[in-house]
Amino acid sequence: MNESLDTAHGRQVLRIERRLAHPPEKVWPAVTEPEHLREWFPAEVRLDPRVGGRMTFHFGSGPDAPPESVGRVEAYEPPRLFAFSWQDEQFRIELHPDGPGCLLVFSHVFDDRAGAASFASGWQICLDAIEAVLDGRAIDHSARPSGLLHESYVERFGLADGVAETTGDGWRVRFERQLTRPAEAVWAALTGGSSDRLGTLGAAPPPGFTTDEFPAGPVTALDAPSLLEYPWEVAGAPAGRIRWELTEGTGHGARLVLEQTGPLEQTGSTDAPSGQATALAAWRARIEPLARQLAEEADRLAG
Repeated sequence: MNESLDTAHGRQVLRIERRLAHPPEKVWPAVTEPEHLREWFPAEVRLDPRVGGRMTFHFGSGPDAPPESVGRVEAYEPPRLFAFSWQDEQFRIELHPDGPGCLLVFSHVFDDRAGAASFASGWQICLDAIEAVLDGRAIDHSARPSGLLHESYVERFGLADGVAETTGDGWRVRFERQLTRPAEAVWAALTGGSSDRLGTLGAAPPPGFTTDEFPAGPVTALDAPSLLEYPWEVAGAPAGRIRWELTEGTGHGARLVLEQTGPLEQTGSTDAPSGQATALAAWRARIEPLARQLAEEADRLAG
Protein backbone atom coordinates (compact mmCIF):
# COMPACT_ATOMS: atom_id res chain seq x y z
CA MET A 1 0.00 0.00 0.00
CA ASN A 2 1.21 3.50 -0.84
CA GLU A 3 0.04 6.50 1.24
CA SER A 4 0.70 10.22 0.86
CA LEU A 5 -0.52 13.49 2.36
CA ASP A 6 -0.44 16.66 0.28
CA THR A 7 -1.99 20.11 0.34
CA ALA A 8 -4.17 21.39 -2.51
CA HIS A 9 -6.16 24.63 -2.52
CA GLY A 10 -5.53 25.01 1.20
CA ARG A 11 -6.93 21.56 2.07
CA GLN A 12 -5.33 18.27 3.03
CA VAL A 13 -5.41 15.42 0.50
CA LEU A 14 -4.82 11.91 1.81
CA ARG A 15 -4.19 9.39 -0.97
CA ILE A 16 -3.91 5.63 -0.54
CA GLU A 17 -3.17 3.14 -3.31
CA ARG A 18 -3.70 -0.58 -3.06
CA ARG A 19 -3.31 -3.30 -5.68
CA LEU A 20 -6.05 -5.91 -5.55
CA ALA A 21 -6.08 -9.35 -7.14
CA HIS A 22 -9.57 -8.74 -8.55
CA PRO A 23 -10.74 -6.84 -11.67
CA PRO A 24 -12.64 -3.55 -11.41
CA GLU A 25 -15.93 -5.29 -12.29
CA LYS A 26 -15.67 -7.41 -9.14
CA VAL A 27 -14.43 -4.61 -6.89
CA TRP A 28 -17.06 -2.08 -8.00
CA PRO A 29 -19.99 -3.62 -6.05
CA ALA A 30 -17.83 -3.81 -2.92
CA VAL A 31 -17.23 -0.03 -2.96
CA THR A 32 -20.66 1.18 -4.10
CA GLU A 33 -23.45 -1.18 -2.96
CA PRO A 34 -24.82 -0.75 0.60
CA GLU A 35 -24.90 -4.49 1.37
CA HIS A 36 -21.17 -4.65 0.64
CA LEU A 37 -20.23 -1.23 2.02
CA ARG A 38 -21.43 -2.26 5.47
CA GLU A 39 -18.65 -4.85 5.56
CA TRP A 40 -15.88 -2.26 5.53
CA PHE A 41 -17.13 1.34 5.64
CA PRO A 42 -17.27 2.95 9.12
CA ALA A 43 -21.00 3.72 8.77
CA GLU A 44 -24.08 2.09 7.31
CA VAL A 45 -24.55 3.77 3.93
CA ARG A 46 -27.60 4.25 1.76
CA LEU A 47 -27.32 6.01 -1.59
CA ASP A 48 -29.07 6.93 -4.80
CA PRO A 49 -26.47 5.70 -7.36
CA ARG A 50 -26.34 8.70 -9.70
CA VAL A 51 -24.54 12.03 -9.85
CA GLY A 52 -26.31 14.33 -7.41
CA GLY A 53 -27.85 11.37 -5.59
CA ARG A 54 -28.43 11.58 -1.85
CA MET A 55 -26.33 9.54 0.56
CA THR A 56 -27.04 8.88 4.23
CA PHE A 57 -24.58 7.66 6.87
CA HIS A 58 -25.87 5.90 9.98
CA PHE A 59 -23.64 4.95 12.93
CA GLY A 60 -25.88 2.65 14.96
CA SER A 61 -28.41 3.25 17.70
CA GLY A 62 -26.28 3.26 20.87
CA PRO A 63 -26.37 6.22 23.29
CA ASP A 64 -22.95 7.41 22.09
CA ALA A 65 -23.63 6.94 18.37
CA PRO A 66 -23.38 10.13 16.26
CA PRO A 67 -26.59 11.25 14.54
CA GLU A 68 -27.30 10.26 10.95
CA SER A 69 -25.62 12.55 8.43
CA VAL A 70 -26.13 13.30 4.75
CA GLY A 71 -23.81 13.37 1.74
CA ARG A 72 -24.01 13.61 -2.05
CA VAL A 73 -22.79 11.46 -4.93
CA GLU A 74 -20.36 13.60 -6.95
CA ALA A 75 -19.29 11.05 -9.59
CA TYR A 76 -20.61 7.62 -10.54
CA GLU A 77 -18.94 5.94 -13.50
CA PRO A 78 -19.09 2.12 -13.21
CA PRO A 79 -16.72 0.37 -12.83
CA ARG A 80 -14.13 3.17 -12.78
CA LEU A 81 -14.97 6.07 -10.49
CA PHE A 82 -17.12 6.69 -7.43
CA ALA A 83 -16.85 10.04 -5.61
CA PHE A 84 -18.97 11.63 -2.92
CA SER A 85 -19.04 14.49 -0.43
CA TRP A 86 -19.78 14.08 3.26
CA GLN A 87 -19.69 16.74 6.00
CA ASP A 88 -17.64 19.20 3.90
CA GLU A 89 -15.13 16.49 3.03
CA GLN A 90 -14.61 14.79 -0.32
CA PHE A 91 -13.95 11.11 -1.03
CA ARG A 92 -12.93 9.46 -4.27
CA ILE A 93 -12.46 5.80 -5.21
CA GLU A 94 -10.84 5.04 -8.56
CA LEU A 95 -10.39 1.54 -10.00
CA HIS A 96 -7.73 1.14 -12.67
CA PRO A 97 -7.22 -2.19 -14.52
CA ASP A 98 -3.90 -3.74 -13.54
CA GLY A 99 -3.25 -7.10 -15.22
CA PRO A 100 -5.77 -9.63 -13.88
CA GLY A 101 -6.55 -7.31 -10.95
CA CYS A 102 -6.84 -3.58 -10.41
CA LEU A 103 -5.27 -0.62 -8.66
CA LEU A 104 -7.62 0.96 -6.13
CA VAL A 105 -6.86 4.64 -5.48
CA PHE A 106 -8.65 6.10 -2.48
CA SER A 107 -8.48 9.81 -1.65
CA HIS A 108 -9.91 11.88 1.19
CA VAL A 109 -9.93 15.69 1.19
CA PHE A 110 -10.32 17.47 4.54
CA ASP A 111 -9.13 20.47 6.58
CA ASP A 112 -7.87 18.93 9.83
CA ARG A 113 -4.19 18.28 9.13
CA ALA A 114 -3.51 17.19 12.71
CA GLY A 115 -6.11 14.44 12.26
CA ALA A 116 -4.46 12.98 9.16
CA ALA A 117 -2.76 10.10 10.99
CA SER A 118 -6.09 9.05 12.51
CA PHE A 119 -7.74 9.17 9.10
CA ALA A 120 -4.93 7.22 7.43
CA SER A 121 -4.76 4.47 10.04
CA GLY A 122 -8.56 4.16 10.05
CA TRP A 123 -8.79 3.90 6.28
CA GLN A 124 -6.01 1.32 6.29
CA ILE A 125 -8.22 -0.91 8.46
CA CYS A 126 -11.13 -0.29 6.08
CA LEU A 127 -9.10 -1.18 2.99
CA ASP A 128 -7.85 -4.32 4.72
CA ALA A 129 -11.50 -5.27 5.16
CA ILE A 130 -12.30 -4.64 1.46
CA GLU A 131 -9.47 -6.97 0.49
CA ALA A 132 -10.72 -9.62 2.93
CA VAL A 133 -14.28 -9.39 1.54
CA LEU A 134 -13.05 -9.80 -2.02
CA ASP A 135 -10.81 -12.72 -1.04
CA GLY A 136 -13.62 -14.46 0.85
CA ARG A 137 -11.85 -14.16 4.21
CA ALA A 138 -13.48 -13.46 7.57
CA ILE A 139 -13.43 -9.85 8.80
CA ASP A 140 -12.74 -8.78 12.36
CA HIS A 141 -15.38 -6.08 12.74
CA SER A 142 -13.97 -5.09 16.14
CA ALA A 143 -10.55 -4.21 14.67
CA ARG A 144 -9.28 -0.73 15.48
CA PRO A 145 -6.14 1.03 14.26
CA SER A 146 -3.20 0.40 16.55
CA GLY A 147 -1.61 3.26 18.41
CA LEU A 148 1.79 2.53 16.92
CA LEU A 149 0.29 2.46 13.41
CA HIS A 150 -1.11 5.93 14.12
CA GLU A 151 2.31 7.12 15.27
CA SER A 152 3.96 5.72 12.14
CA TYR A 153 1.69 7.95 10.04
CA VAL A 154 2.49 10.95 12.25
CA GLU A 155 6.15 10.42 11.42
CA ARG A 156 5.57 9.67 7.74
CA PHE A 157 3.43 12.78 7.21
CA GLY A 158 5.58 15.15 9.30
CA LEU A 159 2.79 15.85 11.80
CA ALA A 160 5.01 16.01 14.88
CA ASP A 161 6.53 19.40 14.03
CA GLY A 162 5.43 22.59 15.69
CA VAL A 163 5.01 25.95 13.97
CA ALA A 164 6.50 29.31 14.96
CA GLU A 165 5.36 32.82 14.18
CA THR A 166 6.16 36.38 15.14
CA THR A 167 3.33 38.49 16.52
CA GLY A 168 3.07 42.14 17.44
CA ASP A 169 3.81 41.26 21.06
CA GLY A 170 6.64 38.78 20.49
CA TRP A 171 6.80 35.20 19.24
CA ARG A 172 4.63 32.15 19.52
CA VAL A 173 5.25 28.42 19.09
CA ARG A 174 2.33 26.05 18.64
CA PHE A 175 2.03 22.26 18.53
CA GLU A 176 -1.24 20.56 17.62
CA ARG A 177 -0.97 16.81 18.07
CA GLN A 178 -3.58 14.09 17.83
CA LEU A 179 -3.01 11.47 20.55
CA THR A 180 -4.29 7.90 20.85
CA ARG A 181 -5.67 7.98 24.41
CA PRO A 182 -8.42 10.12 25.97
CA ALA A 183 -7.70 13.29 27.93
CA GLU A 184 -7.88 11.56 31.32
CA ALA A 185 -5.16 9.10 30.29
CA VAL A 186 -2.99 11.88 28.86
CA TRP A 187 -3.34 13.89 32.06
CA ALA A 188 -2.39 10.83 34.11
CA ALA A 189 0.71 10.33 31.98
CA LEU A 190 1.72 13.98 32.39
CA THR A 191 1.27 13.88 36.17
CA GLY A 192 2.77 10.44 36.68
CA GLY A 193 -0.63 9.14 37.75
CA SER A 194 -0.15 10.58 41.24
CA SER A 195 -3.02 12.40 42.91
CA ASP A 196 -0.59 14.73 44.68
CA ARG A 197 0.83 15.86 41.34
CA LEU A 198 -2.41 16.85 39.65
CA GLY A 199 -1.52 20.52 39.83
CA THR A 200 -2.70 23.38 42.02
CA LEU A 201 -3.28 27.03 41.23
CA GLY A 202 -0.34 29.07 42.47
CA ALA A 203 1.92 26.04 42.85
CA ALA A 204 4.63 24.77 40.53
CA PRO A 205 3.24 22.80 37.57
CA PRO A 206 3.79 19.02 37.55
CA PRO A 207 7.14 18.17 35.90
CA GLY A 208 5.45 16.47 32.96
CA PHE A 209 4.14 19.86 31.80
CA THR A 210 7.55 21.54 31.89
CA THR A 211 10.88 21.49 30.11
CA ASP A 212 14.27 22.43 31.55
CA GLU A 213 14.91 25.00 28.82
CA PHE A 214 12.11 27.26 30.12
CA PRO A 215 11.94 27.57 33.94
CA ALA A 216 8.32 27.35 35.06
CA GLY A 217 6.48 29.87 37.19
CA PRO A 218 3.36 29.06 39.26
CA VAL A 219 0.21 27.64 37.67
CA THR A 220 -2.16 30.46 36.65
CA ALA A 221 -4.97 28.44 35.00
CA LEU A 222 -6.05 24.88 35.73
CA ASP A 223 -8.98 22.72 34.68
CA ALA A 224 -7.97 19.05 34.88
CA PRO A 225 -7.93 17.09 32.65
CA SER A 226 -8.15 19.68 29.91
CA LEU A 227 -6.13 22.81 30.72
CA LEU A 228 -2.97 23.93 32.51
CA GLU A 229 -1.17 27.26 32.00
CA TYR A 230 1.77 28.95 33.64
CA PRO A 231 4.38 31.66 32.88
CA TRP A 232 7.94 30.78 32.04
CA GLU A 233 10.58 32.92 33.64
CA VAL A 234 13.94 34.55 32.99
CA ALA A 235 15.90 35.73 36.05
CA GLY A 236 12.78 35.15 38.15
CA ALA A 237 10.54 37.40 36.04
CA PRO A 238 7.77 36.23 33.64
CA ALA A 239 8.91 36.22 29.99
CA GLY A 240 5.93 34.52 28.34
CA ARG A 241 3.33 31.82 28.94
CA ILE A 242 3.02 28.08 28.31
CA ARG A 243 -0.43 26.60 27.84
CA TRP A 244 -1.40 22.91 27.58
CA GLU A 245 -4.92 22.17 26.35
CA LEU A 246 -6.61 18.80 25.73
CA THR A 247 -9.84 18.64 23.75
CA GLU A 248 -11.86 15.98 21.95
CA GLY A 249 -9.86 14.75 18.97
CA THR A 250 -10.19 12.67 15.83
CA GLY A 251 -10.69 8.98 16.47
CA HIS A 252 -10.45 7.68 20.03
CA GLY A 253 -7.88 10.05 21.53
CA ALA A 254 -7.51 13.60 22.75
CA ARG A 255 -6.19 16.51 20.73
CA LEU A 256 -3.26 18.26 22.39
CA VAL A 257 -2.62 21.94 21.68
CA LEU A 258 0.54 23.29 23.31
CA GLU A 259 1.39 26.98 22.92
CA GLN A 260 4.28 29.04 24.19
CA THR A 261 4.76 32.78 23.83
CA GLY A 262 7.90 34.84 24.34
CA PRO A 263 9.30 38.34 23.89
CA LEU A 264 10.74 39.67 20.65
CA GLU A 265 13.95 40.62 22.47
CA GLN A 266 15.65 38.91 25.35
CA THR A 267 15.28 40.46 28.77
CA GLY A 268 19.02 41.06 29.13
CA SER A 269 19.88 37.85 30.97
CA THR A 270 22.61 35.71 29.43
CA ASP A 271 20.67 32.68 30.76
CA ALA A 272 17.63 33.43 28.59
CA PRO A 273 16.74 30.74 26.00
CA SER A 274 16.99 31.58 22.31
CA GLY A 275 13.30 31.74 21.54
CA GLN A 276 11.35 29.86 18.91
CA ALA A 277 14.07 27.45 17.83
CA THR A 278 14.71 26.32 21.39
CA ALA A 279 10.99 25.98 22.08
CA LEU A 280 10.36 23.97 18.90
CA ALA A 281 13.10 21.49 19.76
CA ALA A 282 12.34 21.29 23.49
CA TRP A 283 8.61 20.66 23.17
CA ARG A 284 8.96 18.18 20.34
CA ALA A 285 11.41 16.24 22.53
CA ARG A 286 8.81 16.36 25.32
CA ILE A 287 5.73 15.45 23.27
CA GLU A 288 7.10 12.57 21.19
CA PRO A 289 7.95 10.20 24.08
CA LEU A 290 4.56 11.05 25.60
CA ALA A 291 2.76 10.20 22.35
CA ARG A 292 4.61 6.92 21.98
CA GLN A 293 3.95 5.96 25.60
CA LEU A 294 0.23 6.58 25.05
CA ALA A 295 0.24 4.62 21.77
CA GLU A 296 1.86 1.62 23.44
CA GLU A 297 -0.65 1.87 26.28
CA ALA A 298 -3.54 1.97 23.80
CA ASP A 299 -2.24 -1.17 22.10
CA ARG A 300 -1.84 -3.01 25.41
CA LEU A 301 -5.39 -2.17 26.42
CA ALA A 302 -6.69 -3.30 23.03
CA GLY A 303 -5.11 -6.68 23.66
